[in-house]
Amino acid sequence: MRRPIIAGNWKMNKTPSETIKLISELKPLVAGANAQVVVCPTSVCLFAAKGAAEGSNIAIGAQNVFFEDAGAYTGEISCDSLLELGVEFVIIGHSERRQYFAETDETVNKKVLKALQKGLKPIICVGEHLKEKEHGITNEIVRMQTKLALEGVLANDIENIVIAYEPVWAIGTGLTATSQEANNTIREIRKAVGELYGEKAEDIRIQYGGSMNAGNASELMGMSDIDGGLIGGASLKAADFAKVVNY
Repeated sequence: MRRPIIAGNWKMNKTPSETIKLISELKPLVAGANAQVVVCPTSVCLFAAKGAAEGSNIAIGAQNVFFEDAGAYTGEISCDSLLELGVEFVIIGHSERRQYFAETDETVNKKVLKALQKGLKPIICVGEHLKEKEHGITNEIVRMQTKLALEGVLANDIENIVIAYEPVWAIGTGLTATSQEANNTIREIRKAVGELYGEKAEDIRIQYGGSMNAGNASELMGMSDIDGGLIGGASLKAADFAKVVNY
């Protein structure tokens, strides 16, 4: 049985003081959750988040990491820095990083390998654009992104990886794939992992992102291959996020 994982991607929202307030409100609401709970604030809020989450079942994730240990990489953040702050998970390859910051399948793979080497758990984002969906090539796109992201990853590391299927056309739009569509695509992602790692594919947790919220979480989480959610806007209010966590 794969343990469900619900992660909140706060994107560029919340100051350190707002981070403390939100996590403090969230802690009692998710204390008895069956799912693993992760919040991913901005890098400048990670220290505050870790302190606020102390003693709770809330794990801390980062939204990005670089693939070198140190050097002349202005504005980037290393795995070692994240680990020292108590970060456990890191989102890699989100469509917004690909769109606005020129991330590629190659850099995503480099980040995944570095994160695993250092002991961080990557949440790897894959997903198709609207035009790709309209052309009927969703499966080809997510299979390609998945396999390229996992290039060079050892089979023993698969259980430390989470994949988030986030159809780009559904992120922040209020649109969402039907539960069956989402499940079918996630099944294809798992098949792609299976082609690389055999039965280990059953160990990897695959989330659905793309406007998962309190209204649709229960139906989505009831599907056979959906193991959690990567939540955007609905993670910015404690009550809303708790409803998803406690689906």
